Amino acid sequence: MSRVDRIGYVILYVSDLDASIAFYRDVLGLPHRFTDAGYAEFGTEAPRFALYERRRAEWLTGGPVAPGPAAEIVLLVNDVDAEAARLTAYGVRVLTGPADRPWGHRTVHLADPDGFVVELAQEIPRTRTRGT
Repeated sequence: MSRVDRIGYVILYVSDLDASIAFYRDVLGLPHRFTDAGYAEFGTEAPRFALYERRRAEWLTGGPVAPGPAAEIVLLVNDVDAEAARLTAYGVRVLTGPADRPWGHRTVHLADPDGFVVELAQEIPRTRTRGT
């Protein structure tokens, strides 16, 4: 029996590819690898992160793709507070935080151009253990 044991890619279907590239590359600082035929890929380690124009997605999915925000992307950073201050000054819409979370992250939640939730997380000591 086969099983899935890792994620290869996370791809968001976006309405405005250029605006989304600018957000993830210029605002958040992800390294942009390339753009080709409505697809943009970033230089993240596994899993890979990419954007795809929603209007082109129907041929992949067999039907129209509804807009976000039914997804959350979590990006790990060294200093959530510094990133939150930088992004607020940049004009990014902060949804919540920064706040310490009991599972061992200090987080801030943002909205990307399509309304997808982007969480920046800094690892901190856990205040709650995981259930079994």
